[in-house]
Amino acid sequence: MAKTSTKPGAPASERASRARSGETLDQCVRRSLEQYFADLDGARPHALHGMVITAVERPLLLFAMERTDGNQSAAAELLGINRNTLRKKLQEYRLV
Repeated sequence: MAKTSTKPGAPASERASRARSGETLDQCVRRSLEQYFADLDGARPHALHGMVITAVERPLLLFAMERTDGNQSAAAELLGINRNTLRKKLQEYRLV
């Protein structure tokens, strides 16, 4: 994978998605999926979408709640979702 530099004028979403290693979130997910398929050793995957969404969404919710000291309104704003949606997802993942 070729690394691309993040220029000061790059969109905030691109700058924010860069990890310290220079790897973007997109690249991290792609690398993880490649490893997942390699680990399957020929077995067929099942429910890949749900597995990936759960693997990403749960830690994202935890991060937002920690970052906002448990303030659901602030966490919802950070995530760009409605507070009721956040509450529903927190309950779904048994985080409240």
